Amino acid sequence: MAEGQKAIALPAVVDLDALDGVRDRLLDAIDSGPVTISAAAVERVCTNGLLMLISAAETARRSSVAFAVEEVSPAMRLAIERLGLGPHFSSLIKG
Repeated sequence: MAEGQKAIALPAVVDLDALDGVRDRLLDAIDSGPVTISAAAVERVCTNGLLMLISAAETARRSSVAFAVEEVSPAMRLAIERLGLGPHFSSLIKG
């Protein structure tokens, strides 16, 4: 990870109960500089969780801040594909 880059690990369950906490961490990280999201532990993710990541990536882009999602779990990859969000995540997923 590059110097000054913030890393955020998503919880195992990214549902409506988890969204507020994840959103707050994302916004704080984007305000500080480049962001890397680890999705390795994700076992279940709601549609709103995926849409929030897309929105955060757009916020980072508009602020000229690097934003990447790494170590995407099979469960998260499946959710992305089932919802047809692959094109939105294709430039975000690294590795």
